[in-house]
Amino acid sequence: MTRTKRGYLARRRRTKSGSFVSSFRGAHSRLTRTITEQEIRSLFSAHRDRDKQKRNFRRLWITRINAAIRERVVSYSYSKLIHDLYKRQLLFNRKILAQITIASRNCLSIISNEIRKEVEYTGIIVNRVARRMNSGKGEWKLL
Repeated sequence: MTRTKRGYLARRRRTKSGSFVSSFRGAHSRLTRTITEQEIRSLFSAHRDRDKQKRNFRRLWITRINAAIRERVVSYSYSKLIHDLYKRQLLFNRKILAQITIASRNCLSIISNEIRKEVEYTGIIVNRVARRMNSGKGEWKLL
């Protein structure tokens, strides 16, 4: 069997992957087999950690919002704020709320106070209507 000369293609492939791992230390940037292993491993880690980063940022935002809310109001928490936001159908996501918290905590406390006042007010009205509806023969019930 004759010898195949494919130095050009092999060299091009190695330099292509070598440029990717040129910043790695030791054999990870010099030896061909190790370069390919490290390239696969680094791409896998990058893909995995992109998802992990999203989770970590969400946790950070929630922690910041909760700390700012509990600092101002004693019996109010992050979960109650989010519940009230959903009741009012307001479109604040956690990232925006965390940025508001960092920019000015007074702004977040003003937002939460307004939401609480309105939710409490509508809750009182709903309770009164429910009592009126249930005061008769018991036919009307508020679900």
